[in-house]
Amino acid sequence: MPGMSNIIERFIKEMLEEAEDGIIEIGRNDLADQFGCAPSQINYVLTTRFTPYKGYYIESKRGGGGYIKIMKVGINEDKYMEELILNTIGDSITKNKAFHIIEGLVEEEIISTREGYLMKASIEDTALRNVTSGRNHLRADILKNMLLIVMR
Repeated sequence: MPGMSNIIERFIKEMLEEAEDGIIEIGRNDLADQFGCAPSQINYVLTTRFTPYKGYYIESKRGGGGYIKIMKVGINEDKYMEELILNTIGDSITKNKAFHIIEGLVEEEIISTREGYLMKASIEDTALRNVTSGRNHLRADILKNMLLIVMR
């Protein structure tokens, strides 16, 4: 049985697919009531599953029930990859952030699921276990090199 976070994520993604313009506005408290969970659970799903790295933009509106506007951003592959390589990844990246980027690329079908698994395996802590310092710097270099190959 899928966890509550997965169910909420799937529900929001279905709403986005049904929205003509790829934009939805939902009440945080309304959504929490619908799923019988705390609003903090909704926040968790939004901050971990609907990140810019995965192609989403979120606006949070305070007051009036805490409405949230979620937009699925269309990705121009070349421009997106350039932005990832130059600005998002930078000189250093954590494993979690790198995994979010890779998952977003798989979700957008820019890379295959298999390529995503290979990328994750190559930057996993176990693969970099002999690096005692600068692991996140090496991880960023490896990820950027893989993305450059994908762009070819």
